[in-house]
Amino acid sequence: MGNRQSRPWIVSDELWSLVEPLLPKPGPKKAEGRPRVPDRQALCGILFVLHTGIQWEYLPQELGFGSGMTCWRRLAAWNEAGVWDQLHQLLLNELRSKGRLDWERAVIDSSHIRAARRGPKADPAPGDRARPGSKHHLIVDGQGIPLAVSLTGGNRNDVTQLKPLLDKIPAVAGRVGRPRRRPDALLADRGYDHHKHRRLLWQRGIRPVIARRGEPHGTGLGIFRYVVERTIAWLHGFRRLRIRWERRDDIHEAFLGLATCLITHRHVQRLC
Repeated sequence: MGNRQSRPWIVSDELWSLVEPLLPKPGPKKAEGRPRVPDRQALCGILFVLHTGIQWEYLPQELGFGSGMTCWRRLAAWNEAGVWDQLHQLLLNELRSKGRLDWERAVIDSSHIRAARRGPKADPAPGDRARPGSKHHLIVDGQGIPLAVSLTGGNRNDVTQLKPLLDKIPAVAGRVGRPRRRPDALLADRGYDHHKHRRLLWQRGIRPVIARRGEPHGTGLGIFRYVVERTIAWLHGFRRLRIRWERRDDIHEAFLGLATCLITHRHVQRLC
């Protein structure tokens, strides 16, 4: 166990048993050459970059990961195939089957990160000397288990992601009856305070619990909203997510989706 904790990029047998069936099958090789790097080793390389924040070109090949370009290509291909979305749904299904998802309330929030360069979804952020940045938007259940995440430019208003995040919550099965994809209530800070958004939530059968503009901080929601702030801290515990190095937004979104799966998987492991 200590070896796993000191080397978190090692893919456990249990995690690999979930990931492997979701991976797209490789096509035939177009030419003779080096043998294909096994997918499990490539995933270890991707996790090494995610955990350490190292640049792809410096990925230590002596650890058996393959080249940084190989791992980069696998990450892009797996993200395009929807692997992380499928894995996240499987994990949520498992949590719901054990009654471990708290649907009584969900919490929404976002966090700004600096981007190394401008690019898609990496805009100059107001109030940050016009330096490029992005935002991680997140909605979690009442315990802080991630239900949906998204990436936008740093200058996007938080409330623009309210509807997209709600739409992105998967239909979570795991119990007899219809899958579930909406909480009973949604908690949010004053940045979401507008009658239009409250009406949207009521129309979906979700009770809005949104801080009012003009009210001082610490007027009631903090005791419940801390769970989303904690989950954002968990996300940024992966060093590759603290600064956006990727110019391509799909690669950063792939890291974000993978990190979301790893956090959700930790909650599943606690069931064992």
